Amino acid sequence: MKRSFFYIITASVCLLAVRCGSNQQPSATNHAPATDSQDIKLKTNSVILDTVTIMAGINGKGIGRFKNIQLTSPLDEKMVARGHVIYDSKCFACHKLTSELLVGPGWAGVTDRRKPEWIMNWITNTKVMLDRDLAAQADMVVCLIRMPSQDLTDKQARDVLEFMRKNDGKK
Repeated sequence: MKRSFFYIITASVCLLAVRCGSNQQPSATNHAPATDSQDIKLKTNSVILDTVTIMAGINGKGIGRFKNIQLTSPLDEKMVARGHVIYDSKCFACHKLTSELLVGPGWAGVTDRRKPEWIMNWITNTKVMLDRDLAAQADMVVCLIRMPSQDLTDKQARDVLEFMRKNDGKK
């Protein structure tokens, strides 16, 4: 496990060095001009998260009791609303709804990068995920701080997941 974590960190640093040393211009999809340091910080986070996603493990579902989450289609707007209330009361101080890093990683695109089961296991089993899940450990390398347990029920965690899906533009 320690060796795997070492390889993730090494790969992330190598990718970071290559990416930061390139002469690429910011993409036309950026919504606001960024300073050089902001641009490098966002690219760094993106490279590390991409690396972690690739190396996250065989099933990518994390560690915990959630093995198969049934997603709604279309989104359940009542769940979205409850999830938004939970975000406003427990999550917003550390997480932005954009890709910007605050204390924790931004939520934009999280439902594209992680499986629903991983997100649910992360929200409800944070300590074990940080201790044993490579993707969670790599996120901590980026954020440098352990996410505290928010003591959410399974239902509340599912509402937050539905809110995350809405934030990512799912219908």
